[in-house]
Amino acid sequence: MAEEPLETLVRRLTAMMYLQHEHNERYDALIAQQSEFNRQQVAINQDVRTTLARVETLLARLIPQGENGRDA
Repeated sequence: MAEEPLETLVRRLTAMMYLQHEHNERYDALIAQQSEFNRQQVAINQDVRTTLARVETLLARLIPQGENGRDA
């Protein structure tokens, strides 16, 4: 006896749901990796800002500035 159309539909939908679940798990793993990368990037950016501020301070001490940024 041929499979009922409703049973076929249920089987196909179940298979699609299973595949979607696998995709969602992979997406969740990628999102977790991206979140960790973002956290690390924020820390790196803060270090760069700190280093830049120190370099600017050192340059300001080494290069005397006159009025309008010209040597007096």
